[in-house]
Amino acid sequence: MQFHTFDASYVESLCAGDFATQEHFVRYFTELLHLKLRSRLRSPQAIEDVRQETFARVFTSLRKGGALRQPERLGAFVNTVCNNVLFEHYRASSRSDSLDDEGQPELPATGMDALGHVASEQLKTKVREILVDMPPRDRDLLKAVFLDEKDRDEVCGEFGVDREYLRVLLFRAKQEFKTAYLKRIAPGMPAKPPQQRGPIAGDPAKRV
Repeated sequence: MQFHTFDASYVESLCAGDFATQEHFVRYFTELLHLKLRSRLRSPQAIEDVRQETFARVFTSLRKGGALRQPERLGAFVNTVCNNVLFEHYRASSRSDSLDDEGQPELPATGMDALGHVASEQLKTKVREILVDMPPRDRDLLKAVFLDEKDRDEVCGEFGVDREYLRVLLFRAKQEFKTAYLKRIAPGMPAKPPQQRGPIAGDPAKRV
């Protein structure tokens, strides 16, 4: 799919109820949310419920004003709202119809979506505690990308890596976070050990 760039006029039209803009918004983000939710929820009805609730909250927040200060970050805003709705779905379902392949209660697939749930003060505290205990490089990287939402090129400059190796670093950091997340949030569930940090075949680190 072709990614869309948003601006102030788009958000204004959306808030004003412009039919063409709303139709584009729903079509565009429905496709993106389906891609996101299919890896986290098995039930088509659950996917649709989360999608509809996400759209409802986004429209309500935008019409109130002040929720989105940077129109170009509309996509990130929708994603954050979706993460919050998804987290509430996990909490509301003692045993949801979306189970992973091992029959364990479904948690955010990568561990990183947990960072998007910072609207929940209780979880926000847990996330901060986890980050404090992580290696400094992983902590700073996750904070820059997922909490501070810095541009990836800016993060590359700060860490002195290219975008390809940034992807490798993020993968490793997310594995570390997921392991710590499962231990703190769901201590009764086994977590896979983080990926070994030694050199790997084809590791872009060799080119940096």
